[in-house]
Amino acid sequence: MRGSLAELEAVLAVSSQGGFRAAARELGISSSSLSQQIATLETRMGVRLFNRSTRSVVLSAAGEQFVASVGPALEAIRSAVEHVDEHRAEATGTLRINTSLGATRMILTPLILEYMRRNPLMSVEIVTEGALVDVNAKGFDAGIRIREAVPPDMVVVPIDDSIRPAIVGSVEYFRRYGKPQVPADLHDHHCIRARMASGAIYRWEFERRGEAFALDVPGKLTLDDSDLMLRAARDGAGLAYLNEWQIADDVAAGRLEQVLSDWTPPYPGLCLYYPGRRNIPAKLRRFIDLIKALRANLNVESRSSI
Repeated sequence: MRGSLAELEAVLAVSSQGGFRAAARELGISSSSLSQQIATLETRMGVRLFNRSTRSVVLSAAGEQFVASVGPALEAIRSAVEHVDEHRAEATGTLRINTSLGATRMILTPLILEYMRRNPLMSVEIVTEGALVDVNAKGFDAGIRIREAVPPDMVVVPIDDSIRPAIVGSVEYFRRYGKPQVPADLHDHHCIRARMASGAIYRWEFERRGEAFALDVPGKLTLDDSDLMLRAARDGAGLAYLNEWQIADDVAAGRLEQVLSDWTPPYPGLCLYYPGRRNIPAKLRRFIDLIKALRANLNVESRSSI
């Protein structure tokens, strides 16, 4: 064979995307690796498939003829592979996901462990990082973040519709210091401040009736882990700005009380994201199918409870 499937896919990607950088992003490889694949194929065939300049990359006459002939054949191969994947009894391999620690706590049991239960031959590797990383460059199959943090060139699959923040304190704390009635009252309280992965201190966000603002709240205790903030709030160290799913059990048990709830509306929730490749690996496709199935079940349950 005069070219490997990877080399043929590389030619079609550069042709459709009009450049090496965009094509490399689509294929999930580096630009240098893609360039080497094209160069190797051109050397083996003895023809130049692309005319390159500092401003553009366009198909040569030979390249146009090559793409016109190879494109339909590769599409047929992709279709055949996809149909085989659909009938495979078990998915195998390792699904690598990059996400945050807080997101992992949310999805571990309902999503990750359920995926492993349904696909017993699969392994899952979760890497948690506060800062956003390039999932392509780092070799991940996908990432999971809140919607507003996802890079714009990624395919997005919603996991939940929204996440609602919550300001909480212990019963003992409120007995000693009282409850804030409006956000401005926080200046007279002990707040547990959060340091973000960037090193900046998180400013508590509020919104009501179209009025939105952020406060740099006072506090002597600064932490960079939400579980530690939750523990400190339980122990009466101050008020913590967390998410409702994190504090639900403590509120139900009476260990914590929520305040200023009318000032903390929900924001877009978690989503899975991945590069817009032509072919989604079977292991990732099954994970996406599970997300959609769980969301469909939740929607049915929500409608039945109305």
